[in-house]
Amino acid sequence: MANLPKGHPKLLNAWAFYDWANSVYSLVIASAVFPIFYEMIFSDAKKESINLFGQDIKATAMISFVTAFAFLIVAICSPILSGISDYLGNKKAFMRFFCYLGGLSCICLYWFDVDNLFWSYTAYFFGLIGFWSSLVFYNSYLPDIAFPEQQDRVSARGFSMGYFGSTLLLLINLGMVMFPDFFAIESSKEAMKISFVMVGVWWIGFSHITYYYLPKGNRNNVPLTKDFIFKGFHELNLVWKQLKQNLALKRYLYSYFVFIMAVQTVMLVATYFGATEVNWGSDDKTMGLIISILLIQLVAIGGAFITSRISEKYGNINTLMVLNGIWAVLCAFAYFVETPIQFYATAGFVGLVMGGIQSIARSTYSKLLPETEDTASFFSFYDVTEKVGIVIGMTIYGTIDLITGSMRNAIVFLGVFFVVGLILLTRVPRK
Repeated sequence: MANLPKGHPKLLNAWAFYDWANSVYSLVIASAVFPIFYEMIFSDAKKESINLFGQDIKATAMISFVTAFAFLIVAICSPILSGISDYLGNKKAFMRFFCYLGGLSCICLYWFDVDNLFWSYTAYFFGLIGFWSSLVFYNSYLPDIAFPEQQDRVSARGFSMGYFGSTLLLLINLGMVMFPDFFAIESSKEAMKISFVMVGVWWIGFSHITYYYLPKGNRNNVPLTKDFIFKGFHELNLVWKQLKQNLALKRYLYSYFVFIMAVQTVMLVATYFGATEVNWGSDDKTMGLIISILLIQLVAIGGAFITSRISEKYGNINTLMVLNGIWAVLCAFAYFVETPIQFYATAGFVGLVMGGIQSIARSTYSKLLPETEDTASFFSFYDVTEKVGIVIGMTIYGTIDLITGSMRNAIVFLGVFFVVGLILLTRVPRK
């Protein structure tokens, strides 16, 4: 393990490299190949719904509910894990554990099948748990390894490295899916299943570069008690009390809670939307959807850096307001998307603002933090805020999809959250 000082270029690059390792999950599993695979296996089985406790639940709504439940577990467990990791002084070990859990769960998705949905959804569920729980500890490292003036660019670098790495693997997976014979694979469906295994191996393998350079922390030489186990909840309460005295941070978190709920929900359901709502006609649906995801990733690479430069000139809050406005327009436009060309155009604009809003949101929060060494507690609060927002967003989305039978109505409703988020951002003090 290297022992580098705060702000050292190698340390900053190693931290950002975890995005290269784990972003293959968010692209291949959460956004691209798995949603296409999910729609394909239900279509091949001529099933549109799942019978659960005597009730028929639409397959797209079911995956939304499973996703929401996973985020609920992460939101509840994060404070407990934060408390225990602070006691042990080794949040890197927790980050590694959830990385392995997520990576192995991705490998288990190879056996995802409509005839064994309980275990299939279990693998999908723990993949989500592993990915998002590891990010709790990953994000909390940012103020530990970078000075305030470095954080915008380091945060953007992480997202951009993630886009590069995940796009590289997706291109390989795309070749496998489109030309299975060339890779000696029996079918496109089999190629998709192999891609899930590759995600797990990639994620676990490349993450070790990050682990080598990240600091470990200091262990507490006192017995482990329930006070440490539930320390995270106590610290969240303390953070909340401090927020009442920090008007800018409190108001920013209100707005963040609203708009990140919509951002993450749109990102999680975009491919399901494209697979079920777009009229692909004679076009190859699988090829079209993966091209759309690639377009989003490639545009997002530039979007993250462009947004960081704009924020340096016009300020983070003003930049986030503009991004929220663009997102609201995109959600409204999505209601009328019917053709592949319209879907591609929407995907391009989504990519432009997707990386930017996530990167600036994270660095804005880091900048607004008070002077403290307990960054893990504040970022735990940040992550819990995000996860609770996703639980609400995915639940609302799945419910509207289930009741109305259309994902279009659900996606438009998310636009309301961006408008509310924009309004709340206007209330954040600029100084």
